[in-house]
Amino acid sequence: MTEPVAPSQRIAAIDIGSNSIRQIVADVSPTGQIRSVDEMKAMPRLGEGLEATGALGRTAVDTGVAAVQRMVALAKRLDAQRIEIVATSAVRDASNGADFTGRILEETGIAVRVLGGEEEALLCFRSALAHFELGSGRSLVMDIGGGSLELVLAKDGLIERVASLPFGAVRMTERFLQPEIRPRAVRALRAHVREGLRRAMPVKDWRGAQVIGSGGTFTNLAGIMLQRSGMTARSTHGARITRVELEHVLDWLQRLAPEERAAVPGLNPARSDIIVAGLAVAAEVLARFDPRDLLVSRYGIREGLLLESARVQPVVADPGAARERSVREFAERCHYEMPHAQQVRKLALQLFDALAPRLRLSPVDRQILSDAAVLHDVGYHINYEKHHKHSFHLISHAELLGMTPAEQIAIAHVARYHRGAVPKRKHRGFAQLDRVLRARIVKLAALLRFADGFDRGHVGAVGQLDVKWTDDAIQVRATPAPGAMSVRLELWGASRKRGLLETITGQTVEVLAPDGSLVHSSDDEGE
Repeated sequence: MTEPVAPSQRIAAIDIGSNSIRQIVADVSPTGQIRSVDEMKAMPRLGEGLEATGALGRTAVDTGVAAVQRMVALAKRLDAQRIEIVATSAVRDASNGADFTGRILEETGIAVRVLGGEEEALLCFRSALAHFELGSGRSLVMDIGGGSLELVLAKDGLIERVASLPFGAVRMTERFLQPEIRPRAVRALRAHVREGLRRAMPVKDWRGAQVIGSGGTFTNLAGIMLQRSGMTARSTHGARITRVELEHVLDWLQRLAPEERAAVPGLNPARSDIIVAGLAVAAEVLARFDPRDLLVSRYGIREGLLLESARVQPVVADPGAARERSVREFAERCHYEMPHAQQVRKLALQLFDALAPRLRLSPVDRQILSDAAVLHDVGYHINYEKHHKHSFHLISHAELLGMTPAEQIAIAHVARYHRGAVPKRKHRGFAQLDRVLRARIVKLAALLRFADGFDRGHVGAVGQLDVKWTDDAIQVRATPAPGAMSVRLELWGASRKRGLLETITGQTVEVLAPDGSLVHSSDDEGE
């Protein structure tokens, strides 16, 4: 007898930060899957002026209390079972912080938990653990808020050191970059942060650690980079940004006039006055630990609070595990046909392994093809008609973990082109991609189309594909799976869908029956 599956819990988490107040209402499963129901954000800038006065401003307090009231009302309307409210650096450091939290208790009936710096860092780490693969090697999770910088050093998913430093974006802006941003002032800010990091954080054995950045500084940096590259990914989560790229963006932004900075594509105008300070702090952390690159997380304290409230302890994931689980769970939510998806994946990877050296494809491309094969028919969830286009939109907007936005967009396009029209420059989304990525997508789509044809009957009749590249043709012989009665339909289906592979290789593709005879199809490709 199977155990009943425990239900998800609907929880609201409200994070009162120095720059913004953010709420998420979400259903949290016993395994730690977070499904967002609604979100709300306000920017009362509680930390503004705190460096000079030591207290929260009256206007910011009134605005902040009103924002929390709205968020609590929304959470109750959405039937949240629990509402958790935490406050961080600004409220923690302000002389009138207790007055502010007291007003919230009076107006909403909910007590605010004021987090210590290490508690704040640990919630960020809990969130990173749930959304990234930290099971192998050394990692550094950093969160830059308005008032403070939180750092967690971990090895193989186990925490070794935690630090909270007063280097938040609002605090550093007020101290160094007002009334205006000047390169000399940015250098002074960086020197101040550099000295603080030198005293607080060790470097031995941590150079080259994987760095994960959470908070608005990083999501806005990723937004700028994605806009520059022409990406249309819904989420900045998982974006990889090199230290050199960060330095270039920082150097560019600090030289812009305020109105020019506010108009930068990908940058939230409400953050344009503090983004330079945030990036300067991030740059010094990267200089201290010298990682290969920075991974951007769109998840932070709120998601860590959800997991803590649901009493879910994230499992330390080995490389690839989070991505595989995320793709599978998304496919299941779309009610995919698992046997067909797994069969197409198996055959597509057999083709890839045989042809990748000739097509100049990499292990990264193999993973993209694998995920696209699993997800290629999720568009059935909307409608069979044009389901390949529905698959593209569903995958593009999914919350998929363990991959970069570029990889997610590539997966969506490969799935999009598993049937129907071949990739063309006149297709707007495809045309916006850079030339190298377009070429990779076309090659992978050709392999997926061909593999999909080999499971035309959705019964897993083909067990093995043997590929031989001769001077005259690419010969692909299908061997039936054990127990298969016939593979005639599958051979016909594959023969119809060989056209794109012939185009990219410049070779005739011959589909061979188990006895070695050549299969012909006079139908046009188009399924």
